[in-house]
Amino acid sequence: MPDTKVYLLDGGSLVIDGYHVYWNKGPAGEVRFPVYSILVEQGDTRMLVDTGFDYDHVMRVLPFEKPMQTKEQTIPGALAKLGLTPKDVGIVFNSHFHFDHCGGNRFFLHAKKFCHRLEVPQACNPEVFEHLGYSDLAFSVEACEARGMTDQIPEGATRENTRFEGVDGDVEILPGVHMIFTPGHSIGHYSMLVKFARRRPMLFTIDCAYTQKSLETLCQAGFHIDPVAGVRSMRRIRALAEEHDAELFYSHDMANWQGYRKAPEFYA
Repeated sequence: MPDTKVYLLDGGSLVIDGYHVYWNKGPAGEVRFPVYSILVEQGDTRMLVDTGFDYDHVMRVLPFEKPMQTKEQTIPGALAKLGLTPKDVGIVFNSHFHFDHCGGNRFFLHAKKFCHRLEVPQACNPEVFEHLGYSDLAFSVEACEARGMTDQIPEGATRENTRFEGVDGDVEILPGVHMIFTPGHSIGHYSMLVKFARRRPMLFTIDCAYTQKSLETLCQAGFHIDPVAGVRSMRRIRALAEEHDAELFYSHDMANWQGYRKAPEFYA
């Protein structure tokens, strides 16, 4: 097993209602939740999983989510804390393309990019109830053109340098870095299991389970395409955590986030 470091890049926070965090269960009321990206480093190879939200996009399209993001919490700002720039990241893997997971993709036109093979087509033609989720299309010129939102195309972006290699099922992108197919929240959603030489594995639920309570109660978020598949995916995550004695990390759990190591600290 190669030496692996995992950095959690703080991307700021957003607000949604409790009935969206815990679908049809609540309680209601504003819930502020963290947004972060995951940088995996093996030697000179760096892979970024998700790229957070773009503050200007959220203020323009979803201001009711009350974004909070400092300059240090942008992708360039977070990488700068490690002495890096976006050019130092060679691989980007998007777990899915909801706006809070792809807002910084525009900084990685040079990188090799991966996602589930159905995610870009879904962003091009989402279900009616998915339009706000798939509202930031700057990650893909194809999606911008398909949706008639060419004003979102970033400077320098082309179909070629925003092209994704589509994958399916579970895939190992780097040695010990396993992307786990967990559909339900979105059509091609991925979670991630990272194995180490000297510590317990880390299992990132990403949006399969927003919080620890979500996973314990199998109560998924209100934003989803297939709630039945979502519950199956949550059960699979619980089984994988037990099988691998993995430490669980949740995508939008403010209480747990307070105890996580944030970059420039890392897990290894």
